[in-house]
Amino acid sequence: MTVTIKDAAGIEGMRLAGRLAAEVLDYLTPYVRPGITTNELDRLAHDYIVNVQQAVPAPLNYAPNGYQPYPKSICTSVNHVVCHGIPNDKPLKKGDIVNIDVTVIKNGWHGDTSRMFLVGEVAPHARRLCQVTYEAMWKGIQMVRPGVRLGDIGHAIQTYAESAGYSVVREFCGHGIGRRFHEDPQVLHYGRPGTGMELQPGMTFTIEPMINQGRRDIREMGDGWTIVTRDRSLSAQWEHTVLCTENGYEVLTQSAGTPAPPAFVTAVQSAPA
Repeated sequence: MTVTIKDAAGIEGMRLAGRLAAEVLDYLTPYVRPGITTNELDRLAHDYIVNVQQAVPAPLNYAPNGYQPYPKSICTSVNHVVCHGIPNDKPLKKGDIVNIDVTVIKNGWHGDTSRMFLVGEVAPHARRLCQVTYEAMWKGIQMVRPGVRLGDIGHAIQTYAESAGYSVVREFCGHGIGRRFHEDPQVLHYGRPGTGMELQPGMTFTIEPMINQGRRDIREMGDGWTIVTRDRSLSAQWEHTVLCTENGYEVLTQSAGTPAPPAFVTAVQSAPA
C-alpha cells in the first residue's frame, strides 16, 4: 500500500477543501424538501462549487477503471439506494431519506463528505436508521489516533451497527484522500481489532459507513453506478474526511452547518485529561 502522509501545507489544503465540501451541504440544506428533484439539487451544487467556491466538483466525469464517466456533480442516494445514486428528474417526496455526497477539488486537494437528509416528516424507523448510522460513523472516528489499526475502526462501526439490528455493506468502504480522489488505504467499516494498517500522523482518509435496515446484500443497477439494497430495505450513509494527528484526530469536513457529534463523543472530548 502507498499511503500519502500530508505535511503542514498539505493539511492546510485538505482543511480548506474539506470545509468547502461541507459548506456545499450547508447551502443545499434549505432546498431539500418535498417536490424538489435531485437534478435540481445537482444544478444548485454545481453552480455553487464552480461559481462561488471557485472549485471543481470531483465526481463530474470521474471514470475509474471499468466505469463509465459519472455524469453529475454530486451523488444523491434515496431510500434503498446505498450509494452513487445519479441525480434525476424524480421529485423527492415527504418521508424520503436521501444521502447527498459531495467532493470538491480546491487547489488540487480533495474534500469529501456526505450527510443524510430527512424529507418532510419521516417514519420513526427511517429516522432511527439515519441516527444510528451517524453514531456508527462517529464510533469509528473517535478510534482514530496514531498506533490504532484500521481493523479497530471497522470493528467499532460494525459492532455498533449490528447491535442496533442493522447490517454493514461490505463492498464499499472509506479511502485515503488527498491530491487524488481515492488513495490508499481502504478503510473498511467492519473488521477485527488489532488487524490492518497502523495509523500514522498526517494520514487523511474518509470514514463513510453504509448501513442497511435489512440484509447487507446489494446489487448494481443498469447505469453502472447506482447501488441498491438487494432486499429493497432502506440504507443510510454519513461521511467525514478525517486527519490522524499526533495525539488523535481532526475532522476536516466541518462547517457552520455540520451536525454536532453525538453526546458520547462530546463527553469523551470534554473529559479531563
